[in-house]
Amino acid sequence: MTTKTLLGAVSICAIATTAIAQDADLLVFDYPGFEEPSFHETYVSANGASPTFSFFGDEEEAFQKIRAGFEADVTHICAGSVTKWTESGIIEPWDVSRISEYANIDRNLTGQSVGGDGDVFFVPTDFGATAVAYNPDEVPAEDVASLNVFKNPAYAGRMTLPDNVDDAYALAYLATGVTDWAAATDEQFEAASNWLREVHPNLRTYWTDPAELAQLMSTGEILVSWAWNETLPTMMEEGRSIAYQREATEGSSLWLCGYVNMTDGQGSEDKAYDYINAILDSSATVPLLDSGFGHANAAAMATIPAEDLDAVGLGVIDAPVLAQLPMSNERREQQAETFEMIKAGF
Repeated sequence: MTTKTLLGAVSICAIATTAIAQDADLLVFDYPGFEEPSFHETYVSANGASPTFSFFGDEEEAFQKIRAGFEADVTHICAGSVTKWTESGIIEPWDVSRISEYANIDRNLTGQSVGGDGDVFFVPTDFGATAVAYNPDEVPAEDVASLNVFKNPAYAGRMTLPDNVDDAYALAYLATGVTDWAAATDEQFEAASNWLREVHPNLRTYWTDPAELAQLMSTGEILVSWAWNETLPTMMEEGRSIAYQREATEGSSLWLCGYVNMTDGQGSEDKAYDYINAILDSSATVPLLDSGFGHANAAAMATIPAEDLDAVGLGVIDAPVLAQLPMSNERREQQAETFEMIKAGF
């Protein structure tokens, strides 16, 4: 996702800025919204205040700012970027023996270690689903039983995809029969790219943040979208007509985000572990869910009633799932370049 990119809580912001300083011993570089104290309650209890937060709009902006000399202690990124950040040398491994809930992290979210020798450079903390959101008043359920709804001429000009390379390719890989993008061949990449090219003329726009998407769907301009799960509870709370299809024949995707430990951080390493332990603590589970995010702490999530998970679009499903785990940097750059060309009509 560039998470996803993620989210009402992580809406795209054009200008990186720094929040009012609190605990000056730790600087967290993050998406706007994740400074919410209830997400790191035990950090506040232990240290008397939240960390200092500095914000970015997307991970490429964050990456370039750090490469230019910005010093943060921990940074929130999504899994698709992990290989690039690891290979750049700007992050260092976590000592998982210091992460109290590490054994409780959902192993479906961890994937393979990146960097060799079993080093853990990325600790997942939050996740969400991406699937088909649609207006059930105008779109029958059978029309969204397949991801090929995006090719349906009946909805041309009233559909949208995220302006996000990871989400777009997750959809395209699923639609063309791939559920493990890290193992995708060149031929499968080309098939996914061609699927996106075929879909492009049917789209009204590419949405950039959940608030924009909710507005487009609320006005009726958009009837079908590839959307993050948080759109479901947001629109339902507003009394808008929405349904969420995670069990299309080809499946849906799961984005995940987490934190990396910066090589040149100037703050307290002990407090970096206080922070990662706080956001993985069970006290963060309900606050994260209330904001539309799943929690990587599987033991804590297991205590949440199934109906509550269904209400935020994160319930158990019977369909293929593409987990947006780390991929090679070469493939991700190839996808990013191709996606820009597709959006430009090539």
